[in-house]
Amino acid sequence: MSPSSKELTGSGSVVDFDQRNGGPDQPLDVEQVLESVRATAYRWDFANDTIEWADNAAGLLGVDDIAKLRKARAFALHIDPEHAGARYDSITGGPHAEPSAALRYNLFYRFLPQGRRGKATLWVEDTGVCFTDADGRPVQAQGTLRVTEDRRQQERAQFHGNHDELTGQLNRTRLTEALTGLLSNASRAHENGAFLLAGVNDLTLINETYGFDVGDEVIAIVGRRLGGALRGNDCIGRFSSNKFGVVLHNCDADGVEAIARRLMATIGDSVIDTSVGAVATTISVGAVLLPENASSAQCAIARALQALDAGRTSRSDRYNRYAPCERRESERRRNVAIADEIIRALNDRRMMIALQPIVSSRSHEPELYECLLRMRRLDGTVMSASEFIHVAEQFGLAKLIDYRVLELATELLRASPKIKLALNVSSATATDSQWMEALEGFTGKDRSLTERLTVEITETAAISDVKATIKFVSTLKGLGCRVALDDFGAGYTSFRSLRELGVDMVKIDGSFIQNLGTDAEDEMFVRTLIDLARSFGVVTVGEWVCDERTVQLLEKAGVAYMQGYFFGAPELLKETAQSKPAKPTA
Repeated sequence: MSPSSKELTGSGSVVDFDQRNGGPDQPLDVEQVLESVRATAYRWDFANDTIEWADNAAGLLGVDDIAKLRKARAFALHIDPEHAGARYDSITGGPHAEPSAALRYNLFYRFLPQGRRGKATLWVEDTGVCFTDADGRPVQAQGTLRVTEDRRQQERAQFHGNHDELTGQLNRTRLTEALTGLLSNASRAHENGAFLLAGVNDLTLINETYGFDVGDEVIAIVGRRLGGALRGNDCIGRFSSNKFGVVLHNCDADGVEAIARRLMATIGDSVIDTSVGAVATTISVGAVLLPENASSAQCAIARALQALDAGRTSRSDRYNRYAPCERRESERRRNVAIADEIIRALNDRRMMIALQPIVSSRSHEPELYECLLRMRRLDGTVMSASEFIHVAEQFGLAKLIDYRVLELATELLRASPKIKLALNVSSATATDSQWMEALEGFTGKDRSLTERLTVEITETAAISDVKATIKFVSTLKGLGCRVALDDFGAGYTSFRSLRELGVDMVKIDGSFIQNLGTDAEDEMFVRTLIDLARSFGVVTVGEWVCDERTVQLLEKAGVAYMQGYFFGAPELLKETAQSKPAKPTA
């Protein structure tokens, strides 16, 4: 009688397993249970070296004839030699097994369905109990074999859960845990330490010049070199694409600097051999002393990043250690408060738009109005965009603001059928497909709205990714919008790129306009911009127009439109106009 239909008891006797579960019409099918968990059952009699198998053993283990494995010695020849000896000792308890005992076991090993000359392998979990006699010798073992996923895959998954795939070093999560451990231990044992961030200075250039595969090679080699230059009790992990974090134990300020400079020399003093040849690179290092300058992992990381940024921008020294600065901390706290105010203003719908006219050079009558962002504080005062937009960009809030301005502009276009508007989008939005979807959603692709809307993108944003910008411009024009290039002349757009972008309008940067009449070079530059733009069929706008003399010079140069305080300051819409747009009011 096979173990599939009988229950194997601790004494080795067989008890009829034909018990009912839940009533006489629902017998417990042990075979089905075993199949459902990819397992089989066995009984091993040590006296005659035989194994009795459940009926599903052959199919589960992938062998042609289970009878070939009825001898325990034959079964052992289907076990990876690396595991066979340890398996026997684990099951029997070894040479010093406890006498007259029921020894429970659970182990994993590699089973070879085709024998040791075959290539097929299965990882199995062997769980059971072995009974010993009065002398501690094994008498009988009974248990289950369960086929598991490849244990190597499990081990790899566990490793990759803790380590970076490219470098083999700790990933950011485990690195942060190590940093937290240092801070915790430092508070208890008064241990000094530090956290370093080492950044590869020119990875973007390497990727663009040699390709991302070579960039990965560089990162992997840099990681190995950095790891080899550390002390035994320190640890390193990959913090981000081009940054490595290092946790230093028992280290004062002088020791931290010495280690940082050793790491910099390890990378900078010799080239890196890659598949395309030698590549030279350097690193910058930012450091924060612990627990002196940070009490949490989040704070330590933020301050190390701050120090790293300072090291990267320094021309004289690529190493920088964080030093407390009240002015900087005050500015940081102020920015955090502004970011919080921005979020609350968005939620409370306290973001508003002010309108400034853009007039025709011929009639001096408004052709369209530019939507300029304003934020009303809780105390009723109003902030201009220049006071908070840099914080919004720093904290990743610029896109949310762009969505709100788009919503307000669309509402105004719908409420005022004759008005034409221009609105700015941030560099983050300039290639954002989701913002484009929002535009389509707010306007319903109604060309009576989109044809009265001009979208302004800055020259800097446009040239950062020309191909993406061309697609962005093309999509906008396909919806009926016009597109303007803002702050033109402040960046490095070639006129060839200007033609490729396909914009309808360029707004000449006000820094050139404000000196007209006093600076001959600016006057020549503005005249050249206007002439070349006209040759491409692109109309021009002169910004920052503040006096009659500037107006006359721009008209003489042939500019199409003008904008500035001479023609009108930005006028805030009434508070009720943010939901029901009305005419601008001072």
